[in-house]
Amino acid sequence: MARTGPLNLLTDVAGLSVGNARDVAALTGVTVVLAPEGGAVAGVDVRGGAPGTRETELLRPDCRVERVDAIALAGGSVFGLQAGDGVVEWLAARGRGFPVGPWRMPIVPGAIIFDFRAGIGERGPTLWRDLAREACAAAGRKFALGNAGAGMGASAGQLKGGLGSASLVDADGAVVAALAVANPVGAAVDAAGRLLAAPLAIGDELGDGAPGRGDGGGSLGDGGLGANTTLVVVATDQALDKAGATRVAMMAQDGLARAVRPAHTPFDGDIVFALSTGRGPPAGPEALARIGAHAADCTARAIARGVYAAEAAGGLPAFRADGLVGRGESG
Repeated sequence: MARTGPLNLLTDVAGLSVGNARDVAALTGVTVVLAPEGGAVAGVDVRGGAPGTRETELLRPDCRVERVDAIALAGGSVFGLQAGDGVVEWLAARGRGFPVGPWRMPIVPGAIIFDFRAGIGERGPTLWRDLAREACAAAGRKFALGNAGAGMGASAGQLKGGLGSASLVDADGAVVAALAVANPVGAAVDAAGRLLAAPLAIGDELGDGAPGRGDGGGSLGDGGLGANTTLVVVATDQALDKAGATRVAMMAQDGLARAVRPAHTPFDGDIVFALSTGRGPPAGPEALARIGAHAADCTARAIARGVYAAEAAGGLPAFRADGLVGRGESG
């Protein structure tokens, strides 16, 4: 029987670390996933109609680069793509990346959400570059959910969205996990206020299953169309090649569709990155199918946990009536 990893976080996949940084006043933030030394094999799948991405083309199986050093997820719309620059600078200063003469060239794909509030205060449009460096410095195995990192300014339909994560260890000992910035234009709950992904929950990770606030049961959010996107990173400790990682990313998109209604709209930039930290021969078709199925379940659970943990902010109510579940939560 499947169980969660020790932390029920993306970092249950050995070698990965995650860091968050946020600006509460600007309602935005950055989340960075750092790969182990030597990088991780990566793939990507983009389904939304309005993506904002960095270096995703190089993840295609027919492109040369095999491994990435980090994934940068940020708010801030187009300005948020600068988060990737901040991560590159931080990694290069520490000797990470492939060597080119005396220089190191870190590979850092990334993607952004469109925060529901555009005010960025005195720090200006370089805010996300600065936050990315802060997130790198804060990276570790434990990290907060809800209004943390890139989830700070997230919305989920007519509710507050947030950062979520979940992991799974199967009967063969394979570890699969997901991290999600839950920011869909669609709803993550049904008309009765139940999380759409609740049937997939393991243990009490989504509380006792009691309904929270409803938001119209699949209606589009009213915070302004185009102001949304769900970002996901799935990972496994099993060995994959780029084609296998791409297939896992594709299968994980089904988890997004289980947790959000409607998903992959023209107004979302839905994207899934897949990482493999395993070494050795890549998984065969049967193992790959199993990993992809687990990745889809973890994706749905991570999205639901992001909404469950979020606190009310920016005029949007929290799923939980007290609105305080996400405060200080790290698992």
